[in-house]
Amino acid sequence: MKNLLYAATLGMLLMAAPACSPTMNVTTDYNKSTNFTQFKSYSFKRFETQQNTISELNRDRIIKAVKAELNKKGMTENDQSPDVFVNVVAMFKNKTEVTGYSDYYGYGGVYRPYMYGPGFSTTQVEVNDYKDGSLFVDIVQASDSKLVWEGIGNSRIDGPVKDPDTAIPAAIAKIMAGYPPAAKK
Repeated sequence: MKNLLYAATLGMLLMAAPACSPTMNVTTDYNKSTNFTQFKSYSFKRFETQQNTISELNRDRIIKAVKAELNKKGMTENDQSPDVFVNVVAMFKNKTEVTGYSDYYGYGGVYRPYMYGPGFSTTQVEVNDYKDGSLFVDIVQASDSKLVWEGIGNSRIDGPVKDPDTAIPAAIAKIMAGYPPAAKK
C-alpha cells in the first residue's frame, strides 16, 4: 500500500512538471496610424546583446528565424533601399526568487475548539537564482527612422536550450505572429 501511494504521488508530480515549466510571454505594440501594407522590403540594421551573452550560433539562428518569418509574410530582404529596418535586442537580467513555507503544529484545531497548550512552527525558505531573458524585435520605418512595430518575447531561462534549431525559430514565430497588425475594419 505504501509503494502504491508513493507511485501515485510520483506520477502526479511528473504530470504536473511540464505545466510548471517556464513559458514565453509575448507582447506587441505598434503605431496605429501606420499603413503596414506599404512595407515590402527589409534590411537588418543591428543586433544588440549585453556583453556578448548570446553565442554567435544562436545570434545567427535568431536572424535567420526573423528573416524566415518576414519572408513568409511576403517581404524580401533589400540592403540597398529597404522600406523598413529590423533591429533585434537581447537583454538578460539575473533574478532571485524567494519562496517561504510555514507549518504550525499545536493543540486544538479541528478536534478541540480552543487552542490551549503549546505549539511550534517551522519555516523553510527556498532561494533560486535564474536569468530573465527578453528578446525585442523592432520594425523601424526607413524613410523617417520611426519605430512602427515592436514584438517582445520574455521568459525565465533556467539553462541552455535543448534543441536551439527548433526552439529559437518557434520563439521567433510566436513573437512575429502579431506582425503585421490586422487592418482595422
